Amino acid sequence: MKEEWLKKGFVDEPVDKALDLKAEIDRLRKEKNAVILGHFYQSDEIQEIADFIGDSLALAQWAAKTDADIIVMCGVHFMGETAKILCPDKKVLIPDLNAGCSLADSCPADKFAEFVKAHPDHTVISYVNTSAAVKAVTDVVVTSTNAKQIVESFPEDEKIIFGPDKNLGNYINSITGRNMLLWDGACHVHEKFSVEKIIELKKQYPDAAVLVHPECKGAVAKLADKVASTAGLLKYAMASDKKDFIVATESGILYEMRKKCPEKNFIPAPPEDSTCACNECNFMRLNTLEKLYNTLKYEWPEVNVDPEVAEKAIRPIQKMLDISAKLNL
Repeated sequence: MKEEWLKKGFVDEPVDKALDLKAEIDRLRKEKNAVILGHFYQSDEIQEIADFIGDSLALAQWAAKTDADIIVMCGVHFMGETAKILCPDKKVLIPDLNAGCSLADSCPADKFAEFVKAHPDHTVISYVNTSAAVKAVTDVVVTSTNAKQIVESFPEDEKIIFGPDKNLGNYINSITGRNMLLWDGACHVHEKFSVEKIIELKKQYPDAAVLVHPECKGAVAKLADKVASTAGLLKYAMASDKKDFIVATESGILYEMRKKCPEKNFIPAPPEDSTCACNECNFMRLNTLEKLYNTLKYEWPEVNVDPEVAEKAIRPIQKMLDISAKLNL
């Protein structure tokens, strides 16, 4: 049975349908001193049961300070790696090892290392959506929450490589006046948003504010009333006196937006070439309550990082956390 689980990347044991999954998950996490961290892009039921939900920066910050023995990362694989790097003595679990990231996959570590080697006079800034091996050849990691501030913490004439997200890199260049050298990577979810469909939604909701994640293409960002990280978009919506919002990022964030602002209307921006009314990350949605239960029950799949890689990758992650703390991000 374990061999089959290894092949599938998750505990493929049927769960009794009569079981109160939320109660059992709650019992197991208390019994095992486990903390459940959930990304904003997880399904509603995962977000409901998580101890903490947030964007990549918040999850890294929570992982760094938790006193739990077990961290269950309900997100994607690179987030589990980041937690393990920050907490090498803790057991880090992820409900499904197949929960990868198209953006991280667009930046193979060996190719990126060659790119860095070809530009030895450049400071390397990598988005957190990367593998541990990419972080190991990076000077400082950033998230969409702190990318602008961290880039601006370097001198204006600093030569910078920014990877892997070209859309985020272009956006940061445009608002900082920098000319960073960009890796040609992108997120398959944020690449799909349609300018035409957002314009059509604006006709239906003329007073709506358009909220856009900076991983979206520049043409979509130009339609925005606010470009920000998921946490930044949530904060903007909470403070705004607008009633309607068109949201161009993964639709999981709508759960928290509606929870925090029940009187407001959040409309997911649809992807192009699709009849779907929203845009979901298929990797994020691999995590389910059933897999979360089995993960806690069997304490598997576990995320591990090669110690030599982790030793190099911790430095740029810690630098990000230190700069973020200094800037109160």
